[in-house]
Amino acid sequence: MMKEYEVILSPVDGSEQSELAFKKAVHVAKKINAKLVIAHVIDTRAIQTPSGFEGNFSDEIIRQTKVMMDYHEKIARDHGVKDVETVVDYGSPKIMIAKDLAVKNHADLIMIGATGLNAVERLFIGSISEYVIRNAPCDVTVVRTDLENYSKF
Repeated sequence: MMKEYEVILSPVDGSEQSELAFKKAVHVAKKINAKLVIAHVIDTRAIQTPSGFEGNFSDEIIRQTKVMMDYHEKIARDHGVKDVETVVDYGSPKIMIAKDLAVKNHADLIMIGATGLNAVERLFIGSISEYVIRNAPCDVTVVRTDLENYSKF
């Protein structure tokens, strides 16, 4: 008999695609009684200036991230997910999701949106979801549809 997933990693970045994936991750986690790890990676390359990291700018990003993570945790708990954890980390989102966060949190499933916010990186380097699919140590589900399986795009 196939073992059920125990830990679902749901990376969020505020994009519509990541919200679709998050909603499905909440649904699946509740249905199979899995732990839901909601993660956001602050891309340090995007906030670095020639003189380093600007204090006020960085503080605002951290404040906005906390608001976003609190919101997602509340949604998950309100929908009946019993075991919810939020994680904020720094670095390259695709590397952190595929290699560090998946391993550190013992994820056996990553549910990720098809595209995220960073169109420039996607154009030149490849999408985060593409990298995660190729490099994650666990199963990856790329979500393109809402809970009724309708595409919004």
